[in-house]
Amino acid sequence: MPVARGPQISAKSAIIVGIAGVAAALLLGAGVIWLAGSGGNVTVRIGDTDFDAGSSQVMAEEIADNGPLLFADVGGGRRDIIVQHLGDDASSGWFAFEARPADQPRGCFYQWDPTTQTFNLTGADSSIVCPDITVDATGEGAGQFPVVVDDGGSVRVDINFNSEDGP
Repeated sequence: MPVARGPQISAKSAIIVGIAGVAAALLLGAGVIWLAGSGGNVTVRIGDTDFDAGSSQVMAEEIADNGPLLFADVGGGRRDIIVQHLGDDASSGWFAFEARPADQPRGCFYQWDPTTQTFNLTGADSSIVCPDITVDATGEGAGQFPVVVDDGGSVRVDINFNSEDGP
């Protein structure tokens, strides 16, 4: 039984199809580049805009027993913070501030002194020399972050707050 020949494509047809494909690809690429360049500024925000430090009741008890809490690098960068609670009411009296001055190395951080009720800038080990800086129990003098206790009783710290921009 003879075998039938399939469709034959001439060289002219092949060249036309190839040129049309290249032209379509170039148009598509130009359109994508034009669309990418026509947008405004894009701000990418992944995750929460604040830090959920935990239950206000549990944290207040922990701070009363063991002193203020140091949270290392909560902002994904170099933003270590200290969370402090003062008073008997777990729904108020919260303070959060930078654990070290911005111009100091990460090994320098405020350490709680329960006898003087102050924070003193201290080196993580004896090889780190830190300036003699003391701040009060609320962290006044250090970079402050707004703190609220939400309806669910969680302590939330606005770690994106910039004190230079105002409240």
